[in-house]
Amino acid sequence: MAPSFQPKDAAYADRVRTSFERQAAMKTIGATLGAVEPGRVVIELPWAKALTQQHGFLHAGMVATALDSACGYAGFSLMPQDAAVLTIEFKINLLAPAQGERFRMEGLVVKPGRTVTVTEGRAFAIAADGREKLIATMHATLMAVVGRDGIQH
Repeated sequence: MAPSFQPKDAAYADRVRTSFERQAAMKTIGATLGAVEPGRVVIELPWAKALTQQHGFLHAGMVATALDSACGYAGFSLMPQDAAVLTIEFKINLLAPAQGERFRMEGLVVKPGRTVTVTEGRAFAIAADGREKLIATMHATLMAVVGRDGIQH
């Protein structure tokens, strides 16, 4: 069960959705935003041949990209209205080939902070029959950025 967090901004979900819409990388890979809750964000991604490696599995870089965004937006959901978010570190464990019709990346806040937030992520491959398989985990550290030119929330 995920911890319960109180967002600092009542409009956190709109802020997350607006920021996600500006993210060209997510559009490029076909990712969409699913659930947005305080400290939890889900990003969904369909399988696409253009995103695969030589064996037809979703490329690990695509898994990491979407999982990083899920973790980042989970942390962002708890940051103040005037804050932006940047990832300052992540580690990914690739547990199984990313083979499925679609993928679900879930980011969860472990410990929110004024400047630094720690998150965890899980990526699941979803088969045609709906079965899910855990394919990757991530540990990510995020930084809240306030008042910095060129970085908007």
